Amino acid sequence: MAERICRALRDGVLEGEHAPALTIKDSIQSPFGFLVFNHVLSQLSSFIVAQKSQSQGIVLVALSRGPLYYEELFKSKGNDVSSSNKWIRVLDCCTDPLGWRSKLMESGRIANLTLGTSTTASLYKNAKDLDKLLLAITELGKELVGDGKGRFAVAIDSVSEMLRHTSISSVAGLLSNLRSHDQVSCLFWLLHSDIHETKATAALEYISSMQASAEPRTRPVNGQRGNYEKLPFLEQNLRGGKIHVRFKRRNGRVRLMSEEFCIEQSGIKFTPISSEAEMMARSLVPKVQFNLQLSEKERNDREKVVLPFEHQGNGKTIQIYDGRKSLNEDKPEMQYTSAEKVQTVKDSGRGEIIYFRDSDDEMPDSDEDPDDDLDI
Repeated sequence: MAERICRALRDGVLEGEHAPALTIKDSIQSPFGFLVFNHVLSQLSSFIVAQKSQSQGIVLVALSRGPLYYEELFKSKGNDVSSSNKWIRVLDCCTDPLGWRSKLMESGRIANLTLGTSTTASLYKNAKDLDKLLLAITELGKELVGDGKGRFAVAIDSVSEMLRHTSISSVAGLLSNLRSHDQVSCLFWLLHSDIHETKATAALEYISSMQASAEPRTRPVNGQRGNYEKLPFLEQNLRGGKIHVRFKRRNGRVRLMSEEFCIEQSGIKFTPISSEAEMMARSLVPKVQFNLQLSEKERNDREKVVLPFEHQGNGKTIQIYDGRKSLNEDKPEMQYTSAEKVQTVKDSGRGEIIYFRDSDDEMPDSDEDPDDDLDI
């Protein structure tokens, strides 16, 4: 499932549509969103280096960690950092997000600020101005792919840091503008959902086409005990959890998928949900308060119900009198028209109404007013 997310970002945007966007959420109960972010970033970088992605480069907006951290991350994943200037640009919003350090350097109170990384990084000093941030991101992207039809990916390592300095409407506007940009192939960001209001989280989820939520691991059902259940509950959650993914399709439908993950020394590892956890997930689904199928007794009772439009009787056949001939006349010797044929049905057992016509020469009954021709 995590690989499916990476493939969706790798394939990029379709003609005439907005770029796919991924929201990665976590909380204090399962604080592994950044590891999921690193996994997606590393996988997409590998696709770009191997020229298997629609995007030709990545613009990384670093708000929670500096460029040196990401340089070490790419080295640990086997990416060639020496050639990183061909496929990545880092916009450093973490070192001096509000420009205070630069002012202290100008006054001589602190030493000059150096990034100390071989990765191509640009220092951004005004995290409150998202219009300039949008311009800086697009300019770095054009440095990678040029002004033609080339596309680049955008990764934001912490939208929560943005929301410390500006409003949710400004952040949502920035993300929407990036999704609709002609040269953006895909977009993904990290959000710590438990430190924001519900409306802020809902607004960012609405913008995204995919959502990946890291949640704590649940206990096995039916008293079954595993090796990890011998540990305290909090310690279990620090060793792994579950990730629930929500895909929005183009036809408006939504697909939900789940997967387990465990934390290893090399990073995060995703595995299918175990049978015990799957049983627990099924038990959490609300049960309906009615049966969708009939029992054997209910089917038998239904067959015994007498419907009002069916002829019920004692099995004898009766003749329905049409009002023209006597029932005692010899019927085989008479030629009836289709409208005069004797109809046979089962006797209802409730009596009958017999109507005698005076003559066949009478005019049929009419709703016309007989006085219409009078000249009054």
